[in-house]
Amino acid sequence: MSTVLLIIVIIILIFFIPKINLLKRYRTGDKKGDKIIVEDALKHLYDFESKKIDATQDSVAGNLQIKRRNSASLINRLLQLKLITKLHEKISLTEKGRNYALKVIRIHRLYERYLAEKTSVHENDWHKEAEKREHDFDEDYADKLAASLGNPLLDPHGDPIPDASGKMPLNEGILLSDAEVGKVYEICHVEDEPKEIYAQIIAQKLFPGTKLKILEKDDHRISFESDNDESILAPVLAANITLIPREDKADVFRINRLLSSLNQGEISRIKEISKAIRGLQRRRLLDFGFVPGTEIKANLVGLGGDPVAYEVRGTVVALRKNISQHIYIE
Repeated sequence: MSTVLLIIVIIILIFFIPKINLLKRYRTGDKKGDKIIVEDALKHLYDFESKKIDATQDSVAGNLQIKRRNSASLINRLLQLKLITKLHEKISLTEKGRNYALKVIRIHRLYERYLAEKTSVHENDWHKEAEKREHDFDEDYADKLAASLGNPLLDPHGDPIPDASGKMPLNEGILLSDAEVGKVYEICHVEDEPKEIYAQIIAQKLFPGTKLKILEKDDHRISFESDNDESILAPVLAANITLIPREDKADVFRINRLLSSLNQGEISRIKEISKAIRGLQRRRLLDFGFVPGTEIKANLVGLGGDPVAYEVRGTVVALRKNISQHIYIE
């Protein structure tokens, strides 16, 4: 009998315990997946609410890329949690749901700011990385992260960051597509979705803090000069850029000269580093002496014209064009 019992115990250890562990892990994964889909739905509803668009079951399904029947189950769950109300087809956030959404948005935007200021992660990847991590952190982490960043009001795209109480700062301004010809503006926000449009905008060196003057405008294009170049944008791209008027800069507005345009042997002075250069990259440049007012000379040009060795404060530093074109000189 003891041999039979031993065999039974061995069978249990081999077959049943691993299955129990796998089941536990599966359920844990489900719990995390449930949290993610709930929070993503709340963010979508808050986005539509802020844009004064009615959210529906179809909009939830489309935004989360899930089947309509699954969105129906999700909406029922949100109703049970008292995070939303539903009147006919229209879905609205409750106060509890809105506060929850703002907590997720706060973590997302703070993490984007962290990536921009403290890491070398490329700006094209800030949003994607923040979307991955926004579900992993709690309010205590958000408060510590905010404190380490100096409690910023805006994320790197110019979006307002909710404070710890859930209060969202106002984001004022007009769209570039609505700007007036002849006037000077400063970019205060660049929408980072859809990512394809965002990539086209930053490829034109348009970032929060960039000043520009509207030259011409019609139904097909908007032309303007910015801090570093003359540009033309289609209205569909311009509608993703928000501006604030800067008429105080109208008399002194002019296109900056770029360090990348400095010829071998030429000497100039650094005016400023573009806001496109952030985080570790910006700190390295400052450590090397690339600060406003510093004399700089193009010493040696590499094969093909890139990189270029610059003499600054007695040190020779080689820079690629993708960096030197973001440094303004007198």
